[in-house]
Amino acid sequence: MGAAAGETFPEIREAVRRLCAQFPGAYWRALDRDRIYPTEFVTALTEAGFLSVLIPEAYGGSGLGLAAATAVLEEIHRSGCNGGACHAQMYTMGALLRHGSEAQKQAYLPRIASGDLRLQAFGVTEPTAGTDTTRISTFARREGDSYFVTGQKLWISRAEHSDLMILLCRTTAREDAAKPTAGMSVLLVDMREAVGRGLTINPVRTMLNHATTELFFDNLEVPAANLIGEEGKGFGYILDGMNAERILIAAECIGDAKFFIDRASAYATEREVFGRPIGQNQGVQFPIARAYVQMTAASLMVDKAATMFDASETCGTEANMAKLVASEASWFAADTCLQTHGGFGFAEEYDIERKFRETRLYQVAPISTNLILSHVGTHVLGMPKSF
Repeated sequence: MGAAAGETFPEIREAVRRLCAQFPGAYWRALDRDRIYPTEFVTALTEAGFLSVLIPEAYGGSGLGLAAATAVLEEIHRSGCNGGACHAQMYTMGALLRHGSEAQKQAYLPRIASGDLRLQAFGVTEPTAGTDTTRISTFARREGDSYFVTGQKLWISRAEHSDLMILLCRTTAREDAAKPTAGMSVLLVDMREAVGRGLTINPVRTMLNHATTELFFDNLEVPAANLIGEEGKGFGYILDGMNAERILIAAECIGDAKFFIDRASAYATEREVFGRPIGQNQGVQFPIARAYVQMTAASLMVDKAATMFDASETCGTEANMAKLVASEASWFAADTCLQTHGGFGFAEEYDIERKFRETRLYQVAPISTNLILSHVGTHVLGMPKSF
């Protein structure tokens, strides 16, 4: 699985492949069986500097753009590994980098870049709000030099494996705010101090090993010095992070699709039934070829979105579309790969059923397909809003 002609960042990709070769399928199967966090893998990525590519050199990172980060995550997933355990370490710090004070950036970014601090928890989603972020109700009440946070968050990945969390909460009730998106603020929460002092973390077991949790806040005290940017403007601060997240996850889906296409085409060439390779049959060959076509087209959309993000162009629509087409390409490739392998595809040792479960997530998270279609229908095509 060497570098392909025309690939971006070939040196980065080759280095990621070499690192991932140290974490074969057996490593991931053992973790998956008992829902264990891949600490050794995350440590190796951190020490190699792959998780700090977006942090400027002045703060100890590589100072590269989102396009470089997409190359890292794509190769992780093509290698059969899973970047979901740590991808937030790349983009979650964006709110701090773009909107934090210089003192905050100096205090945290170098230690995030070195891996001394993990900032990979992004506290936005709530059980009663879902994707309608304006309806979050977790509230931070200001008293003197502190905020006191009360509320609940759900589907917060990696909370048990993060030192810090970017938390979006209301500082003005929705009904009292000038508009639904106003009155939200971003706090940087030190998880190490918070647990047991107003923060409770409950793991949520799911169909894949994603280390997701539910969080309960009961008058958790957070220093007012940990407010990022201005009070009440937090919704705008997290939008850039959401676009980066969608583009990076789209790149993971491209990597997943390549993993499935690699496996399916190899198996179809080697596996003989009725005295001939099954890949000689168009019913087997053509779906794999179609998966490759869809993956290639989706990859171009991801590249376009990342290029626009790096040029500081408005790219919400492109980020959404990239995530939609990439997640659907990876799912088609996954289904095709499983079908190609027949019964063997369901056996754990082939790693296909694990990756099949992992890639299915991305049509739901971090934003569902229907919400993306709604965005395109109303914001691009000018049709009436459906909600």
